[in-house]
Amino acid sequence: MDREQLAAFDQVAREASFTRAAIALGLGQPAVSARIRALEDQVGGALFTRGRRVSLTALGESLLPYARRALEVLSEGLEAARLAQIGQRGRVRLGTLGSVAGGLVGPALGAFVRGHPEVECLVRAGDHERIVALLLDGLVDLGIVTWPCPEPVAAELQDVLRFHEPVLLVARPGHPVTARPDLTEGELVRLGRPMFRLRWWQAPHPLLTRLAEQAGTPVEIPMETARALALEGAGVGFFVRTYVAEDLARGTLVEVAVRDLPPVFRDTALVRRRRGGPLSPAAAALVELLRRQAAALGVLAGGRGPVSARRRSRGAAPIRRRDRR
Repeated sequence: MDREQLAAFDQVAREASFTRAAIALGLGQPAVSARIRALEDQVGGALFTRGRRVSLTALGESLLPYARRALEVLSEGLEAARLAQIGQRGRVRLGTLGSVAGGLVGPALGAFVRGHPEVECLVRAGDHERIVALLLDGLVDLGIVTWPCPEPVAAELQDVLRFHEPVLLVARPGHPVTARPDLTEGELVRLGRPMFRLRWWQAPHPLLTRLAEQAGTPVEIPMETARALALEGAGVGFFVRTYVAEDLARGTLVEVAVRDLPPVFRDTALVRRRRGGPLSPAAAALVELLRRQAAALGVLAGGRGPVSARRRSRGAAPIRRRDRR
């Protein structure tokens, strides 16, 4: 039994006439009659009494509600497939490092949810190893991880977007390290106590690890706790810029330049499984919003995926949050 047979059955029942049903369906009466006969062959009996007036048999009355339910479900399924094809229905699963969940992912995801209200979003945050595991297990479609990945993991992942952002030394205004306009590395070691040791990479950064150890007993804590302590003036630390961008904009934290310290950067990438098949339209839409936000923040690097830094427009404005509370 197919959709055309069920539609003919439903229409004849509504019209109580093969002729009127054929007109409503835009078919000839013989075509409608053939579809009803084929359906009757499948259910094993007559669905209508044929006479001056067409009416349902007991068999037809028992089948009709199920036929209409099947037509309704099929129609809903076809509409869902159509919406999924244009990125307005479906599901997107994203894994992200916690350090980029705010400044980069948050605004892009907010814009995506507003523009795709029928798409189910699942976002999981964690460290590099957790996000890679989620990707390889097929539990997320896209993931933001530190980049590049070591072999053999790298062979399983393809970068879609790459991000390159500075790691800044920040402190609360009034902290001793902020009073020196020409701070040296030696002065940082002496004045920057305690110094938080934060893991922005797959392995500890050797230069920043050395500084933390020279400053005394290093404090190794989660980045959320380190940020809270820095806001209280209880220490200094090196943070990726997007993680403290709002604090810097509000003036609750300030960047501290160290004269003889070389620039430090952290590279990350939005990646997917190489053998994961093509991205869904909804996932591709989220990728584009992440690209726009990264370009606006100035952290978008080159990428080999469907969207890359070469396509970024100059002067793009960041995606703004509607509620900053």
